[in-house]
Amino acid sequence: MDALQRTPLYDLHLELGAKMVPFAGYEMPVQYPLGVMKEHLHTRAEAGLFDVSHMGQVILRGESLEAVAKAFEGLVPVDVLGLDTGRQRYGFFTNDTGGIEDDLMFANRGDHLFVVVNAACKAADIARMKAALEPGITVETITDRALVALQGPQAEAALSRLAPEIAEMRFMDVATVEILGVDCWVSRSGYTGEDGFEISVPDGSAEALCRALLEMEEVEAIGLGARDSLRLEAGLCLYGNDIDAGTSPVEAALTWAIQKVRRTGGARAGGFPGAEAILGQMAEGVARKRVGLLPEGRAPMRGGTEIYASDEGGAPIGTVTSGGFGPSVNGPVAMGYVSAEYASKDSELFGEVRGKRMPVKVVRMPFVPAGFKR
Repeated sequence: MDALQRTPLYDLHLELGAKMVPFAGYEMPVQYPLGVMKEHLHTRAEAGLFDVSHMGQVILRGESLEAVAKAFEGLVPVDVLGLDTGRQRYGFFTNDTGGIEDDLMFANRGDHLFVVVNAACKAADIARMKAALEPGITVETITDRALVALQGPQAEAALSRLAPEIAEMRFMDVATVEILGVDCWVSRSGYTGEDGFEISVPDGSAEALCRALLEMEEVEAIGLGARDSLRLEAGLCLYGNDIDAGTSPVEAALTWAIQKVRRTGGARAGGFPGAEAILGQMAEGVARKRVGLLPEGRAPMRGGTEIYASDEGGAPIGTVTSGGFGPSVNGPVAMGYVSAEYASKDSELFGEVRGKRMPVKVVRMPFVPAGFKR
């Protein structure tokens, strides 16, 4: 792992007994001595602290926020111009065929946009933004700040001891908050389905912040293993597994993120890569759809498991993209793509596990109720 990058919290991970693995070009903690199952359940019940410093942090500036927003709308099928100051929104970069190049979060910080992209895609994302936006818009990559996520129903109680004002934030609010004497960029968001916060903190102050939080009884360090099972139970996509350059937002059931103003008939309809394909699919439908899948019994259906319409014979009608054991539901959960005719809730299908077809039902996601503070 010599060629891998390390986050500012690497030494703390080792001190905490983390098992480190390669992930998206970084050496990252997959679990701590508590173990994936207990880390997952602790986050659902109390508060878990995640190092997500491997993700890309980018600031977009121009002559006005309106100019930046209009330019950024040329890359995403999302309403950027209508986002209020101090608010954040989910979006995705699309390509000319309507596929998803990456999903992301962006925030209106008053005089600039703050964008967070996935670690594995950040070099390509930054290159895409520079090619499309510069020189009119400055694309500034932030390289001197860590990013941590505090997630769970006790996240507010824990973080408010260090910064009482965060208790007033709503889901998807973003603010600059002084914590332990340094300015942190805090959003009330995360990727576990729980209430929580993502905190961008200067590199040199990241360890002190994490130690202060970990001293609190309700906070535990959580690794990538539990992060994956948490987001799966929450029905949230993992880029590269559940969505990719060959998957459209319509197939992926992400059209909720395409606001009316960017749809056919809207004031700023289209104008993003793949608009014709995506808006066409929204009008005419798609051949396959992403769905929740609940296997019967205890055997997980992992990514790559083929889905069939009957217990014997016939060609596959779908594939699992993410699957595993859901600690909060105490059983296997999965998501994947199936032919549109089989995508209705309660459709009874079969997944082939080790040569044997096992029953699996199409269900609505999330598998656990969302805990966001509205």
